Amino acid sequence: MTSYESAMSLTPSTMLALKTKAPDFSLTDVVSGKKVSLTDFSGRDGVTPPLLVMFICRHCPYVQHIKAQLSQLGRDYQTKELGIVAISSNDAKNYREDSPANLKEFALEIGLIYPLCYDESQCAAKSFTAACTPDFFLFNAARELVYRGQLDDSRPGNGKPVTGRDLRDAIEAVLTGRPVGLRQKPSRGCNIKWKPGNEPGYFNH
Repeated sequence: MTSYESAMSLTPSTMLALKTKAPDFSLTDVVSGKKVSLTDFSGRDGVTPPLLVMFICRHCPYVQHIKAQLSQLGRDYQTKELGIVAISSNDAKNYREDSPANLKEFALEIGLIYPLCYDESQCAAKSFTAACTPDFFLFNAARELVYRGQLDDSRPGNGKPVTGRDLRDAIEAVLTGRPVGLRQKPSRGCNIKWKPGNEPGYFNH
């Protein structure tokens, strides 16, 4: 653990059980204003593609550290059979940088080409057992969880490059019909900022 990490309040992924079915959700994309739900990623010609769901926010230094890679992921897989959606569940009243307006600004600033949705009720975060930002969940075409955890080993201050290696390896495995490795490392970052009294039972920080 770096001195930077020691000074921060770090929260790990819950590591939701593999093969868990993707929870449904219906949230508003902060850029387009359109509703986005699980069924929107049904794919062309009735073929359901894998789906990557990520929990991010604007103010978290761990998200800021990887923001270029978050944008690059969208561009690299734009023509592939992969759905991508980002969700921010932070309490915007107490963390104003994570308000829908500021999230829209963030999405445009870094050039996201996939939806960034605001989870005002925090129900989506709870249904995915999301605990930190960033937190990643990859589902196969059967909508079964095959990967959850970190983007890669890079963290602010540890000197390792941001490559997206862990997540990209999992995505490539799914897209080519190979099994995803079971040795998966939890993501670590700022805890999701729960509204007072809304903290879920699985969150033990």
